[in-house]
Amino acid sequence: MSVEMRIESLRAKHAELEAAIADENHRPLPDNTLLTDLKRQKLRIKEEIERLHV
Repeated sequence: MSVEMRIESLRAKHAELEAAIADENHRPLPDNTLLTDLKRQKLRIKEEIERLHV
């Protein structure tokens, strides 16, 4: 897999996590543990994207 393809894959996963976070935040009683986990995953992906850009 090329670096560009890997970055696109990571961006897609990042967008999925962002949508999952938004969905969870719109629930009447959001699960804070789940939100924390989703945000950590999103941050790890963002960091990997930034690392691959260098």
